[in-house]
Amino acid sequence: MDELPTDAYYDLTTPGEVAVSPDGERVAFTASESDPGEDEKVGSVFTAPADGSRDPHRLTRASAASNVEWSPDGSKLGVLMARDTDTELRVGRDDESEKNGDNEEDDAADADDDEIGGNGDEPKPQVWVYDLELGGDARQVTDREHGVRDFDWGPEGERVVIAARDPTDEEEDYLDQREEGAPIETERLQHKFDGQGWLDTVTTYLFVVDVETREVERLDGASGRGIFDASSGPQPAWHPADDRIAFVAYHGDDPDDTYVRDVHVVDAGTGEVERLTDGEHAASGPTWSPDGERLAFTAGRPDNWYVPTDVRVLDPATSEHVALTAGLDRTLSRGGGPAWLDDETLLAGVGDEGWSRFVRLDAGGFGPGDGETDGTERNDERFERVFDRQRRDESHEAFDADGGTLAAVRSHPTEGADLYALDAADLDSGPNDPDPRRRLTDLNPDLLADYDHPGFARFTFESDDGTEIEGLVHYPPSVDPDDPDPHPTLLWIHGGPMSYDTPRFRFQTAYWTTRGYVVANVNYRGSTSYGRDFSEQLRGVWNTLEVEDLLAGVDALESGGWADPDRLFVGGFSQGGVNTAYVLTRTDRFRAGVAEHGVYDMRSSFGTDDSHKWFEHDFGLPWENPEAYEAASSIDDVDAIDTPLLLTAGENDWRCPPTQSEQLYRSLRKRGVDSKLVVYPDEHHNIGDPDRAVHRLETIDEWLARHDPGREPRDSEA
Repeated sequence: MDELPTDAYYDLTTPGEVAVSPDGERVAFTASESDPGEDEKVGSVFTAPADGSRDPHRLTRASAASNVEWSPDGSKLGVLMARDTDTELRVGRDDESEKNGDNEEDDAADADDDEIGGNGDEPKPQVWVYDLELGGDARQVTDREHGVRDFDWGPEGERVVIAARDPTDEEEDYLDQREEGAPIETERLQHKFDGQGWLDTVTTYLFVVDVETREVERLDGASGRGIFDASSGPQPAWHPADDRIAFVAYHGDDPDDTYVRDVHVVDAGTGEVERLTDGEHAASGPTWSPDGERLAFTAGRPDNWYVPTDVRVLDPATSEHVALTAGLDRTLSRGGGPAWLDDETLLAGVGDEGWSRFVRLDAGGFGPGDGETDGTERNDERFERVFDRQRRDESHEAFDADGGTLAAVRSHPTEGADLYALDAADLDSGPNDPDPRRRLTDLNPDLLADYDHPGFARFTFESDDGTEIEGLVHYPPSVDPDDPDPHPTLLWIHGGPMSYDTPRFRFQTAYWTTRGYVVANVNYRGSTSYGRDFSEQLRGVWNTLEVEDLLAGVDALESGGWADPDRLFVGGFSQGGVNTAYVLTRTDRFRAGVAEHGVYDMRSSFGTDDSHKWFEHDFGLPWENPEAYEAASSIDDVDAIDTPLLLTAGENDWRCPPTQSEQLYRSLRKRGVDSKLVVYPDEHHNIGDPDRAVHRLETIDEWLARHDPGREPRDSEA
């Protein structure tokens, strides 16, 4: 069996966002690709016919393409892209220049200064519009100095609403000084956020922009505030027929001390703002029904993230709203929507026992003219699991629906991730019906054809207290799943902990299985997709129940014939790193561990990360409940770790600060434990650049080979 080489990562194409045209005949989507020459990820945009009659057409290779949105008539496609300024904005002289007699040298200097971002900065995301009837390159619609965060089309397709930062003169002076190395000054409680760095006081507003003239009007009352404004902004959604624009924000007191976000509506004509929800939800993703009579949004519990996120529908006339998913007891999945199928029906993706699948939601009987709308939670007939044709060894991820067509990313451990379409009417297909999905893409033909990719199976077992736990096992193709023989096994722990492993294609899993490893995942208590009770057991007691479940899962793998007890390894990223370190305080059964971007001293993390409110909700405040913080910290039991441990961190990771990995690394070295620390400069809570993603895999491979008695050590300098 050929090993999947690390440099094959440069050939990997991963589908991202999906948008179906209003008539249901075309699908636009983004895809992440690597540019090895520039060592960067490139976000490309494609369109494809929904009937699968021809291959996708690439519109751009622009960096950081996102937020793909069709105009209401389907003739144009808007995209957020970070690319060099549109030529139309850089050539010629405007009227003021001609009146003032500016010369060509001045014009050239002005053009240089006007590059998006200014002062020689990298281009910032702006709204670009493709005219798909006339053809040609995209036309730049916005030129905000600090970029655009989100946008949506107006009902006539002549205007867009954008979310963008708008500093005051004083704030602009501060930002300029920061660029020149001035001290960071803050009085904010939420003073940093991962991926955004040190936060400032600049407000994000909604602006209405004329697509043709580029004229801009700020909606002064429509601003984003709150902790999550730093990462996702107000998320504007324009009404399909009038000037109302929905958005989410927190406009109450102490915005840095709550996860609450309310749904608001602003009138683009008058600027008047109305709050539609009451401060009880962490609202996100507002979306209008096709007739504009209802407004759907997702609603999480701001003080308890273990509670499943609901889809709620709201009557804008009364501000009453109801949870369509009440009683489902399943949270939304990755890219779970929702999307409207018609005026009274939505489709959402949910995690359902380690499986991402679809549910259809009934919004009928709630809204104008529907009688009683007192917001009563109904537990009957609001949701229905659909598309039973989907197998439990595949997952649906990002999706969109319009014009009677559904398009979704289907991911399978052995078959990769590609885009498929089907008629919305075919959602009722059963397990024995022909597959109605039409494949629209073949994104990785060489990668999937040249290397043997993993087999997949589920396994269940009982934890120490008798609780049934489910795991996923990925194995080399040569293994017979009905009669496996012991293999070196890597227990890879998911992040979160409010997350779950699902059958999908992952490059790193294929990388390890082609090297002869079994890769196992355990959906331990604390994981979502198994209901609130299952997940909420871990609230405030990290590194307890989930550790029992993880170790019991290894026992099950050994007794089931999958795992070689002399060649066991454990690792994980984020919460997976947290658990890896703690597992090693409990047992010496693993040959080596890999703890990536984790937290190992909860008390010192509080205040140096971006998660102070989350920790407060889970554990209380560290000076009021120090025992809870200590109990969840592996650093307090470092004297029990004798297993070799590789630690990785991002230099600018504000979710799990690099000082956490430094503390554990130094403590291990002080005790003489074989350990290694790898810090990626300028990286956040991820590994972004392709070269570093490759380096990460090579480093882990060298670490495992060094400690695996069945392999020859590899050169750590390679």
